[in-house]
Amino acid sequence: FETGVITNSGMAAQCVTKVELTVSCENLLDKDVGSKSDPLCVLLMDSSKSQWYEVARTEKVQNCLNPKFAKKLVVDYYFEIVQKLKFGIYDIDNKTIDLSDDDFLGELECTLGQVVSSRKLTRPLILKNKSPAGKGTITITAEEIKDNRVVNFEVEARKLDNKDLFGKSDPYLEFYRQTETGWQLAHRTEVVKNNLNPTWRPFRISLQSLCGGEMEKPIKVLFSSLFLSLIICTAEFECINSKKKQKKKGYKNSGIVSVKLCQYTFLDYIMGGCQISFTVAVDFTGSNGDPRSPQSLHYISPQGVNEYLSAIWSVGNVIQDYDSDKMFPAFGFGAQIPPTWQVSHEFPLNFTPANPFCAGVEGVVQAYRTCLPQVKLYGPTNFSPIINHVARFAKEALQQTTASQYFVLLIITDGVITDMDQTRNAIVSASRLPMSIIIVGVGGADFTAMEFLDGDDGRLRSLTGEAAMRDIVQFVPFRQFQNVRNILLPSFVTHFYM
Repeated sequence: FETGVITNSGMAAQCVTKVELTVSCENLLDKDVGSKSDPLCVLLMDSSKSQWYEVARTEKVQNCLNPKFAKKLVVDYYFEIVQKLKFGIYDIDNKTIDLSDDDFLGELECTLGQVVSSRKLTRPLILKNKSPAGKGTITITAEEIKDNRVVNFEVEARKLDNKDLFGKSDPYLEFYRQTETGWQLAHRTEVVKNNLNPTWRPFRISLQSLCGGEMEKPIKVLFSSLFLSLIICTAEFECINSKKKQKKKGYKNSGIVSVKLCQYTFLDYIMGGCQISFTVAVDFTGSNGDPRSPQSLHYISPQGVNEYLSAIWSVGNVIQDYDSDKMFPAFGFGAQIPPTWQVSHEFPLNFTPANPFCAGVEGVVQAYRTCLPQVKLYGPTNFSPIINHVARFAKEALQQTTASQYFVLLIITDGVITDMDQTRNAIVSASRLPMSIIIVGVGGADFTAMEFLDGDDGRLRSLTGEAAMRDIVQFVPFRQFQNVRNILLPSFVTHFYM
């Protein structure tokens, strides 16, 4: 644990850090007749006035004398203060919050410093009269919270084995984290009663609890022996019953678990140090009209603006806050460019292929203004070359063990697209990469093709029928949303996950 803090004056400052406590018990007293105790752990802390107050409590574990509590107890740890803790275990037999009417199974008094220094503390449980609570023990594991990111899950299963004689199974899932001493429970879903094809409610698990923030670490999911990696978005896994597999020759599985969603939020990535790499692509095809004509979408008004410039400013000003060096590659497509006047579908606006970067949004705007009179608007309108260009860099970033880079491609276009089939294939391929595409449609053309690429009405598919792993395209018709800042960021955030 990192605890020392020195101020500029040289005096030690009061230092605080968040600590996550994981609790489990063994051999609890059985207070129930006809079943086993239903334990819950409550954490109390001693105030400066020597009075105990409740800090947090775990969930209740049904019918169990060796509970592993999934809910973590989070406390503030002050290195220089003796913080007295009391862990009380109760058998919960009603729905009231008050614990005075529940059976007491034992407690442990200790200091937070003892737990932190031990990292894993196991002690016998004691009754109110200071006698042992049978053979009951409590184990507390402490870990400093250094990662505030969370993962959103949506999970379902189908064709599960029936374990009940009367009715159907009541399935639930347990997610375990790999630690130096074994597997530690990170999360337990609700029980879905009497259902062999359950869908669990969406849930969130902190990365700290699930894998200590190390996304390459495997996690274990029970009711089956599953190992899945956090880099997945969606996946299906067979439930394997090892005993059944040994006995039955034709055994295949005991059902299928489907992870429908394993999603990080935009804020999770940013707080985790992820940098956004922003690339701009501008449509220079002939359908935009002659830039010298006021009817052209590329015509720069006496006020110095057009829809292309407005889109660059609006989107760029949102994105640039998340890019530390604020150096943005900027490209054009669909124009004849000097000196050979060949049509290019990915030429740098500054005409420097080895260094297409522009300094900030202002640099992109200046590069566009300088480039416009030097090229001849032509065609066709091909999106796939620039999408594949950015995807190559996103693929390289995917090889890194941390989510350090996410790529955003802004395509500004008048809506006419020529290589639809190739673009569909490129988007489906890119959907597996840390990459999103924002298409801003300028002018008043028919944007049906852009809306099709957006995929909001269903998953986009390649020519071979392969579905996009996730929706990575957001289309915005500029004239409907003049304030792109308000519409764009929320839309982009919904696509921002791996």
